Amino acid sequence: MVGVFRDYNPFGIIFLFFYGLILKYASFLQPHIPVAQPTDGFLYHSLLRSMESAGKSSPVIYSLFAYVLVFVQSIMLNTMVNNRRLLPKPSFLAAMSYLLITSFFPEWWQLSSTLIVNTFLIWIFSRMSILYSYPKAKLLLLNVGFVLGVSSFFYFPSLAFLLLIFFALLIMRPFRLVEWMVGLLGIMIPYYFLFAWMFLQNDWNIKKILPSVTLSYPTFQQTIWAWGGLLLLVIPFMISGFIIQGSILRMLIQVRKNWSLMLVYLLLAMLVPFINSSSTFEYWILSALPFAVFHAGAFYFSKRRYFPVILHWLMVIFVLALNWALLGF
Repeated sequence: MVGVFRDYNPFGIIFLFFYGLILKYASFLQPHIPVAQPTDGFLYHSLLRSMESAGKSSPVIYSLFAYVLVFVQSIMLNTMVNNRRLLPKPSFLAAMSYLLITSFFPEWWQLSSTLIVNTFLIWIFSRMSILYSYPKAKLLLLNVGFVLGVSSFFYFPSLAFLLLIFFALLIMRPFRLVEWMVGLLGIMIPYYFLFAWMFLQNDWNIKKILPSVTLSYPTFQQTIWAWGGLLLLVIPFMISGFIIQGSILRMLIQVRKNWSLMLVYLLLAMLVPFINSSSTFEYWILSALPFAVFHAGAFYFSKRRYFPVILHWLMVIFVLALNWALLGF
């Protein structure tokens, strides 16, 4: 299966679609009805309200929506990895890794605000990765800031990824204060229009759209499945990081900078769930995107042919067993 996705075959997209369905089949047999949390943005609350009537009669609609999002995100991520040449040759390994990783924990194959935000973050990182040589950097930063501001309407703590924009400017470009200010301006524009609309509607209830923010230590249910998923998440990442570190000097400067930015992305994604934390893995899905890229590196750069095959099937067996356990067999 790794060999199928290692080649950039047009039929790979079809294989990916059914591959993901098999990995998440329990989500369609036992659909989960999402419940908005206080830290979720008002657009996510509105989305769930609009789906409520259809969801009561057919809860599987939530699973279908979540899977379509995950599949589209996997293709977007894979396109970005190929276009930015994070891997030497085009493949579908990044998409395969993302579909696998988002199957490690049941919360990651369910509809959530952070799952929706991942779509915005892929686009944001894709634009940040070309900042090194983009001739219209101010326009790009304005657009990126605007999209990040809109994403916070689904999951408010996603505003913390403003730091990703700042790190991208530090890594990719010489310091220019005006570019940093343009990025901030982009984030403020959606809020300007939102506050203007609230003023015209005479509905000046800030708490309704701006959730309270607290910092706390996140916890999770320490089951054998949770620890197994964490183990399969971390080990390929460490292997990939070791391999990439050994060959990074042979990479193009732009590719090297993008790998550095991807590592910053991962660190930020691991810190955001500390804002208004919960006892589930729901908000940790923000880290699935950078983890998937590093996992793709482990599958691609490994010099021993049998290692990617064994690693892949170990992950697949774990995911299928998890589905089986959730269905109560």
